[in-house]
Amino acid sequence: MIFAGMVVHALFSECFVRSPILIRGNVNFVKRVVFPLEVLFWIAIGSAAFHAGVSLIVLLGGQLVLTDHIPLTAILVPSVYLPLIFLTLGLSWFVSASGVYFRDLSLVSGFISTVLLFLSPVFYPLSSIPEVYRWTIYLNTLTFSIESNRELLLFEELPSATGLGLYYDVSIGIAWLGFAWFQKTRSGFVDVI
Repeated sequence: MIFAGMVVHALFSECFVRSPILIRGNVNFVKRVVFPLEVLFWIAIGSAAFHAGVSLIVLLGGQLVLTDHIPLTAILVPSVYLPLIFLTLGLSWFVSASGVYFRDLSLVSGFISTVLLFLSPVFYPLSSIPEVYRWTIYLNTLTFSIESNRELLLFEELPSATGLGLYYDVSIGIAWLGFAWFQKTRSGFVDVI
């Protein structure tokens, strides 16, 4: 249960923590070369997705050893990770563009990632939260991914179609807003760096 939640958080955290220094760490691409800076984020997400894929293989291998089968619903896991990737991409664009102007943002991003780990239902089941307060946990953008990941991989249940649709909408909206912020602030990168 914990490992299934940790895989989701690790994918998000790996990109989120790196994003404030992603542009400042590649000064040559900003100053000297005409380079589409948006590609840097896809590379970071690709690296994190590879690590998440390896972790999922380990999780499924452990489940095969312990329960003698892998659930058929594991095929649908990419449908849960795709909106998480859009969400992470949008937040990374926003944080990296802001990190160029606010250099201390890299110190805060690690703290925020750790706080999200404990505010997400990684170490505790969502059912342990009283029904009255459960909506506050769903305000955390990682909660739906973690719960859906567990449903697909451990309980052989399908996630809520309405919840998944809403999660796609919110994730794509955040990705669009993050990209718009990145494009708006991009012209000042050379001057600040």
